[in-house]
Amino acid sequence: MKIAQIAPLYEAVPPKLYGGTERIVAYLADALVDLGHDVTLFAAADARTHATLVPARDQAIRLDPAPLKSDLAAHLSMLHEVRRRAGEFDVLHFHVDLLHFPFFEEAASRTLTTLHGRLDLKDLADAYWRWPQFPLVSISNHQRRPLRFATWLGTVQHGLPQHLLPFKAVPSGGYLAFLGRISPEKRPDRAIALAHRTGLPLRIAAKVDHADRHYFRDEIEPLLDDPLIEYIGEIDDAGKAEFLGNAAALVFPIDWPEPFGLVMIEAMSCGTPVVAWRCGSVPEVIDQGVTGFVVDDEDGAVAAIARLPELSRARIRQTFERRFTAEVMARHYVELYEGLLRGDGEALRRTA
Repeated sequence: MKIAQIAPLYEAVPPKLYGGTERIVAYLADALVDLGHDVTLFAAADARTHATLVPARDQAIRLDPAPLKSDLAAHLSMLHEVRRRAGEFDVLHFHVDLLHFPFFEEAASRTLTTLHGRLDLKDLADAYWRWPQFPLVSISNHQRRPLRFATWLGTVQHGLPQHLLPFKAVPSGGYLAFLGRISPEKRPDRAIALAHRTGLPLRIAAKVDHADRHYFRDEIEPLLDDPLIEYIGEIDDAGKAEFLGNAAALVFPIDWPEPFGLVMIEAMSCGTPVVAWRCGSVPEVIDQGVTGFVVDDEDGAVAAIARLPELSRARIRQTFERRFTAEVMARHYVELYEGLLRGDGEALRRTA
């Protein structure tokens, strides 16, 4: 099968530091190549991929030192090139939200659009009502709730290369880990409170976006002056393996409708259990009492941390291999691609 993967241009594919969508596009493209498919990746030129790369920009936008940049212009130029070459592919798989809809209406039945973000935003519903002919993929069932009427072809959970983050049978750190981004919806303050209540050290490896600098400065930075708390900043994949692998648990104390939560399966790959708040996709990702604990409040999280010795790190890794590898993800997508070629997407459009 000839498959085009169209990635956002904000981060490298995969990202050099923090980043979710581009990371999944990288893993999916490589896994599809490994399964024998002919894959072309439209992305920034600093991508590392087994696919055939069509560079749409000299480098990813976020780490580009140029002071003035136009993300809209870059993405429109890339979509122009995808449209020019669209006839070369059996399937066009987009990961750029709905930006491509006005330009690919005639080819919609050969497209698949994975939505990677939250969908409870003003204006989204009107747009998805306007373009019902585009088959969509969610990354969790919960993510779909604001747009139940949309043309959903399936749900495909994320996956990681099986050997990217190695299994760690005996962690040496004895700390709680918080990994990702400092923002109000990610609730690092809850993670800090857990450290205080359990007496376990907390290590925070997270980036601070420009939009969240005031929150970090005013709400979180004053809490870091504590011997139990260590703030590390952003880390790359090499640092992630050690950071997660040596943790007693990953804490995922979110307070928003998380579409998936990639860091949870990154921890599982290392055999590290997850203690996560019951928000968004969390109950779909965590097998309660097997790969971690889903909790409703801080008291529940404290109780869950006390139960961590009950969990088998080997079983957590086995669950990761069964549910969340890149190969598993790619095979699910291949089933959807085959459905498109059979006309399933057109049938969905007619009944939308």
